Amino acid sequence: MKRTIVAMPGDGIGKVVLPEAIRVLNAAGFEAEYVHGDIGWDFWIQEGNALPDRTIALLEKHKIGLFGAITSKPKDKAAEELDPKLRGKGFVYYSPIVGLRQRFDLDVCIRPCRSFPGNPLNFVRRSREGTLEEPKIDVVIFRQNTEGLYAGVEWTNPPDQVYQALMTHPKMKAFASAPREELAVSTRIFTKRACTRIVRAAFEHAKKFGYKSVTVCEKPNVIRETSGMMLKVGKEIAREYPGIVLWDTNIDAQMMWLTKNPEDYGVIVAGNMFGDIVSDGFAGLVGGLGFACSANLGETCAVFEPTHGSAPKYAELKPSIVNPIAMILSACMMLDHLGETARAERIRSAIGKVVEEGKVRTYDMMRLPGSAKALDQGAVSTERMTDAILDRLGG
Repeated sequence: MKRTIVAMPGDGIGKVVLPEAIRVLNAAGFEAEYVHGDIGWDFWIQEGNALPDRTIALLEKHKIGLFGAITSKPKDKAAEELDPKLRGKGFVYYSPIVGLRQRFDLDVCIRPCRSFPGNPLNFVRRSREGTLEEPKIDVVIFRQNTEGLYAGVEWTNPPDQVYQALMTHPKMKAFASAPREELAVSTRIFTKRACTRIVRAAFEHAKKFGYKSVTVCEKPNVIRETSGMMLKVGKEIAREYPGIVLWDTNIDAQMMWLTKNPEDYGVIVAGNMFGDIVSDGFAGLVGGLGFACSANLGETCAVFEPTHGSAPKYAELKPSIVNPIAMILSACMMLDHLGETARAERIRSAIGKVVEEGKVRTYDMMRLPGSAKALDQGAVSTERMTDAILDRLGG
């Protein structure tokens, strides 16, 4: 069956790497029609909406999206760049990818962090004997995508009802002397339903793919209510999976341990902010954001994206120098979701062969500064990296 995929390049290098991923999908024999979806900074400037309703309608119809990258800027900067004709009319910038997650309840975010043998960016440490060793890392982070600090329930100069409700909490006495107009408040909201869904998804993944542990990575010793809820749900669900060990770590300690014994971890589950942090930490051990892919899954819709940003300073380079692998791996996650696992594995295998051979490397893989000069120093262009993957895909 030929599927329809909503292709949303977005901003900056998203417009570069998304077409490369589609080239690989086509070469792997995946038959699809790609319809363009408008999203990103240009549409904020021109329309006051970085996530136009027409794009939402496309996703409502087709259910699957492949997304590149977006540019997000602080509130004041966003207001400055809005078309002058739209200023003062109540337009407020919100991250469109966060908007997509909340609009379609894409509450389960999956971020695999697996090392490719031969990648010069892989984490290396000293053994007890003083020799260098490179542990194999295969960690999958399940990040709750729609709640927590990213839910957007926050105020500067909170209104009367909010302020009065906050002041009923004994801990707010410490802020009683602060002028209300100088008070900024962000809420961290967890629900048992969302905690249950993300934790169960983590355990199901561990069961399906043979991981021996699921780690709840939160901070329940300090953030007692929200992190405490996630850990409590983890303990309840763990009873249903007797072959999988439940661990719990504090986010700060986890960030230390991930460079000490990263090979010990399998599946990690966390709330929105801590999941974002720990997934970037593990991504740094397996090659950085050039290798970091993700899936955003809801019950009726799914969007797949690399976790890197739009990197506008690289977007205009001709030829492009950015690494397309994260985008291509995100497309592989889409194939997995659609039941096209054999094609996904073929592509991953081709990427693995290119990385291991070491003949074709982008500037980040060579630890070079990101500029056009990198090509003169032996780095390859974005297109050349994709070509190498295509060569191995056919061989």
